[in-house]
Amino acid sequence: MKHLTKPPPEPVNAALPGRLSRLELLLMAVAALATVTSVLGLQTLHFIFKPLTMLLAILLVAVRARQSPTASRFDTLLLAALAASLAGDVFLMLPGNYFIPGLASFLVAHLFYIALFRRGVPWFASRRALLGTLAVGSAMYLWVWSGLADPVLKLAVAAYVSVIALMVAQAIGRAVVQRDAAASAVALGACIFMLSDALIAINRFVQPLPLVSLWVLTSYYLAQILMVHNARPPSPPGGACSGTK
Repeated sequence: MKHLTKPPPEPVNAALPGRLSRLELLLMAVAALATVTSVLGLQTLHFIFKPLTMLLAILLVAVRARQSPTASRFDTLLLAALAASLAGDVFLMLPGNYFIPGLASFLVAHLFYIALFRRGVPWFASRRALLGTLAVGSAMYLWVWSGLADPVLKLAVAAYVSVIALMVAQAIGRAVVQRDAAASAVALGACIFMLSDALIAINRFVQPLPLVSLWVLTSYYLAQILMVHNARPPSPPGGACSGTK
């Protein structure tokens, strides 16, 4: 007589391909609240929802790593990128001039993203993408140059533009190598991240933009969510632990 067995219950927070988990839906809702409270000038609520958004992203990745048999250095790099992003968010929302610390935090985040997107693929697999992102970054830097009065700021922005351009190029090269929808979504997220930063630079150093908080935060959160949802490689058949590369 055959024993009837039920399959193990699916983890409630597992992010499956093409499907959003409950935690991801909560992340999106809180990101929307962070955006709306910024646009409406509700500073106290914004100070709650903005850091909470990245904290939820960190929790999502940690839970997903715990539930996965292939938890590895990949998850550590992604968590580090999100933690640095959280630090950057906090610096940029605080009263006072914390732009340089915020810029440095996001620069570190992009370095972690570069290391993340390097796993399993060559450096800058698409030379065309590398040249294109560096060209776009150079054009943006020249555009905001006149607004960078402080020599330290000029150097910091130049370093940041270079690093984010390399991050986007690595993400695009990864998509070229892997040739799947998830890698393409990650590359799209990286491009949107660069767009979000470009909007910040134009608004701060060239001219004020209407509803800038709406466009900056919407693009920023869209970029982070696309990368968080799609970056992790699928588990190997049979759930074998792959370890680190």
